[in-house]
Amino acid sequence: MPRAFPTPKWIAATVTAALVLVAALYGFHRLEQFLIQDPRFALNEPGAASESLEVSGASHVPPQAVEAVFSEDFGRSVYLLPLSDRRASLRTVAWIKDASVARFWPNRVVVGVTERKPVAFVTLGAGRPALIDEDGVILPPAQDRFTLPVLLGVQVSDSLSTRREHVQRLMRLMKELGDASRAVSEVDVSDPDNLKVSEPFDGRIVTLLLGDRDFAVRHQNFVNYYADIRKKLPNAAVLDLRLEDRITVVQ
Repeated sequence: MPRAFPTPKWIAATVTAALVLVAALYGFHRLEQFLIQDPRFALNEPGAASESLEVSGASHVPPQAVEAVFSEDFGRSVYLLPLSDRRASLRTVAWIKDASVARFWPNRVVVGVTERKPVAFVTLGAGRPALIDEDGVILPPAQDRFTLPVLLGVQVSDSLSTRREHVQRLMRLMKELGDASRAVSEVDVSDPDNLKVSEPFDGRIVTLLLGDRDFAVRHQNFVNYYADIRKKLPNAAVLDLRLEDRITVVQ
């Protein structure tokens, strides 16, 4: 049986393809080394005459906290910067909810920050104040003057999911109260079946037991009848509004 041998054309084509592949690999290697070693692609240190790390959207995040995420990258080529890893690290920084990291040649890195929005104050151990967002994430104090209620029933030792549930109860309450929520100074969510609201009213602080539903209706009942209650019981300060046909003075 006759044996088939490669034709000269096939051999030439194979050799040519191999040479092209080798040349391409060599060219890619030379290009990669150029991108890694040329100082024009290095990320400048903070405080340099021409800073190349740009951050937007960070109102409460200290610049040093963002810079610390890129501490290994300063002085190195932006080509080596692991974008997804740096984004993941940024999302662990206090106040940062999400972040984007983009590389622009020759040596710019642009960071876009989406900050968390606090919805209430909380009190930590030893009476230390802090803030909490809608996801139950505890945030350090800020210089801003937030007008927010104090949320009771939340512990720093609680799991994130538990804190989130407590915050969601608060937000549902405040949403149902509408404009009346502006007067609320304190909300106790430690009992999920009986939310307690404290607010100043007629020159005193009153505490309202609102249960777990119909918050707006029950609060309006308080507004409608509190003047009559105060005439009869001037010192009434804790009112139970959970029954549909009456208001009970607890204290």
